[in-house]
Amino acid sequence: MRRRLFQPITDPELFRARDAVARKFREMYSEYPKEFPAQCKEGEYERRIQKAYPLHPELFDRLFGDWSSLDKFQMTRGVLRLMAAVIHTLWERGDANLLILPGSVPIDAPAVRDEMMKYLDDPWRVVIESDVDGPNSVPLRMDQENPALARYSASRRVGRTVFMGSAPKLDTAGRGLEDIHIKLGCAQPGETVPTFGDALRRLTEQTTYLYNTERRYWYSTQQNVTRLARDRAAQESEETVFEEIRKRLRAEERNRGDFAKVQACVDPAAVGEDHETRLVILDPVQPHVAKTADSPARVAAARILESKGTGPRIFKNTVVFLAADRIRLDDLNRAVRDFLAWKSIDDEHVTLNLDQNQSRQAKTKRDESDGVVNQRIPEAYQWLVIPLQEKPNGGPLKDVEWSETRLSGQDALAPRASKKLKSEESLVMDLAGTRLRMELDRIPLWRGNHVAVTQLADDFAQYLYLPRLRGSDVLAEAVRDGLRIMTWAQDSFAYADSFDEAKGRYVGLKAGQLVTVAIDGAGGLVVKAEIAKAQLEAEAKPEDRKIEKKKDDENLIDDHEDKKPVRIAPLARRFHGSVGLSAIRISRDAGQIADEVIQHLTKLPGSNVEVTIEIQAEIPEGAPESVVRTVSENCRTLKFRSFDFEES
Repeated sequence: MRRRLFQPITDPELFRARDAVARKFREMYSEYPKEFPAQCKEGEYERRIQKAYPLHPELFDRLFGDWSSLDKFQMTRGVLRLMAAVIHTLWERGDANLLILPGSVPIDAPAVRDEMMKYLDDPWRVVIESDVDGPNSVPLRMDQENPALARYSASRRVGRTVFMGSAPKLDTAGRGLEDIHIKLGCAQPGETVPTFGDALRRLTEQTTYLYNTERRYWYSTQQNVTRLARDRAAQESEETVFEEIRKRLRAEERNRGDFAKVQACVDPAAVGEDHETRLVILDPVQPHVAKTADSPARVAAARILESKGTGPRIFKNTVVFLAADRIRLDDLNRAVRDFLAWKSIDDEHVTLNLDQNQSRQAKTKRDESDGVVNQRIPEAYQWLVIPLQEKPNGGPLKDVEWSETRLSGQDALAPRASKKLKSEESLVMDLAGTRLRMELDRIPLWRGNHVAVTQLADDFAQYLYLPRLRGSDVLAEAVRDGLRIMTWAQDSFAYADSFDEAKGRYVGLKAGQLVTVAIDGAGGLVVKAEIAKAQLEAEAKPEDRKIEKKKDDENLIDDHEDKKPVRIAPLARRFHGSVGLSAIRISRDAGQIADEVIQHLTKLPGSNVEVTIEIQAEIPEGAPESVVRTVSENCRTLKFRSFDFEES
């Protein structure tokens, strides 16, 4: 066939050009191994390209494997007539592609279309003009509307490839082509291969005669139910669409992440109030517009923050809000409309008298559109709207401000939101005792010389200028942490069961030890360190004071029997320590070490504390040159004493 249609290659330069083309195709197939059949990246397929040049082997397979199976199609003569029309049209159009592939066949040309129609039933003419190739076809319109597709005429090339591989085999068991063979029939070196996959997906959504199931695609002369689905999607009411979104958002409540509670699409009066921080997922009718004071999400969040039912909300520091982006919400709405349309068709397949192919398509499209909705929910719900407030020491309380934080990723909504809040310390999971002491003094939160633990729980839940704790258990652990450190008198506080006003003393006063702390109606008191120290010293037992005095005296007097001084325990004059840090949570771990170790050492008179960070990274697959360059430059900027990358 090549001898009849093309002049033979005799020039060595042309042989080298042919071989270069074959090599480029094989390199493309090797670069995208999941996009093409496995055998294409082997050397044997490169030799097939050389032998078939300037035709692609996939086109040979379609002509001699599929079209030659038609009763009226004469294998050699039919192929020659069809390919003569194809080559003549491409020559006239100045086609500059490297090879002639199935996607290159100009089915819109009358000579080519008429030659094909000699072997096909008449209804195929409508299929070609509508869904394959022609001035009024869907693929041409898609290419004209989308620049990324138009760059390669991707939609038309996909439509032609599917037609070449499915029209002759419509009534056979192995009808249609797999997506990898469709891309094989379209893509050429230098082109972005996923573009053809995108075109294929769009065609299945917009054409009338294209079917697909289990990654196989084919044209049929019988209309699919896509048009019915489009009509039903357009007829879905907005409230029906929103109700489907609400149902899916409420299902997200089960996956709380690090929030104590999650509430989705609830009435403002139903948003609970306690010491536990909750995520409120706002209704889809309340989308967010960034940096806009009257954003529906901001308005809804402010209403929930200010009131609970008919009364004011007290614990304002326990609610954060997640809202949909207004523009992305439109994409979600369209996806939900498609899902509801396909679901109704699948549910009514008997009533609609769908045949087996149509029923299978409805089920496939229902599942696909369901997945698209699940994908677009996190894409739409990307805004964390967080209330904040500042209270400078000694200054007036400022008005509530709103922080807008954009989320990314495909994780479930609450885990994704809590992860972001923790990274920005807007949701505190662990509070050191020394940090609690700082907050007690900074605001201050003391009520006289002490403050009830239950009052502290109320304070942290109420005031937006305090750290937002996950729940009261974080506060209880912070109190326990402050009580068990030995330097409590300088760095934290004490704890008492109660205060006896008549005697002016604390009952059950404890410090520097493990203490059980409960935040309930009978919770104890956090006591100022200096007040607790004074009481503990005053209440020490007389015999305890004698023992302490005797120990002090023994350290000062000489041994009169041999006139040698009694050995005094030497003072610790140097400290060193090393600890491994999590590379993922280094900010949290380093901060805790600074609070609980380093600051105690730096407070000692005349101390000289030096902290060194040592980094060791094993990189089994090797670091890219860009990473080596970036890390090295940053190390120089940060004045590392030494740093280096090693090859082994």
